[in-house]
Amino acid sequence: MFRVLCLLSLLLVGLPAMAVEEVDPLNSPMWEFHRQRLLGAAPVHFDERVRVQAPPFAEDSRQVPIEIDARALERPVQRMLAWAELNPISHIFTLHAESERLLPFLAVRIRVEQATLIRAAVQTEDGVWHVGSTHVEAAGGGCTAPSVVRAQPGWEQRLGQVLGGRYPQGDFDRLRLSVSHPMDNGLVGGIPEFYLESAELRDPEGQRLALLELFPAVSENPTLGFELRGGGKAELLLRDNNGNEFEAEL
Repeated sequence: MFRVLCLLSLLLVGLPAMAVEEVDPLNSPMWEFHRQRLLGAAPVHFDERVRVQAPPFAEDSRQVPIEIDARALERPVQRMLAWAELNPISHIFTLHAESERLLPFLAVRIRVEQATLIRAAVQTEDGVWHVGSTHVEAAGGGCTAPSVVRAQPGWEQRLGQVLGGRYPQGDFDRLRLSVSHPMDNGLVGGIPEFYLESAELRDPEGQRLALLELFPAVSENPTLGFELRGGGKAELLLRDNNGNEFEAEL
């Protein structure tokens, strides 16, 4: 028995440490469903350094601002994604970082159908997902309310217009912009899905810095905020699910 125990000890010393499955600190019944669907089998760590900021109560459920800030991780980030657990369309965005010039930060406005947890997951180069969470109270109906954009005359002529700017913040710049688009989610009778599905951020030489996949949980006339190191111009290429393409320079 002693020899068997010694042999097992030697074998265990030679193996890499096994990742311990962490339990959701918020004990949400929807956690495991979204984890399997969006994060797969990769290890997960609930991490206070991934900050998810949102108003405690959504005054307008169609326009709820959220910010995902993982700069405190102080390490390269490969992907960042967010979801609203109780929304009928839960997935908000997936950001694929392709340059260390892009800081792990994203601001966006979303729809909220009811009070819900907002989750953000940030994947570092070791494959681990670092997860942060916050809770938003809401009267509800933000995902199924009729479009305000479509009620405005001439909205078709403004489709794809980008307004925004670039604001120096010391050693990085903050890019903030708004895009004219109805972002129809298909949940309002008689109106099919019509939404921006991707945004590419590029440098002046055409090198892609990031690819942002968007989903219909994002609000009408979406606003986006990025943080970028280094000077020079930045280009944004947008595409919706009907094949329309738009371009802006910041």
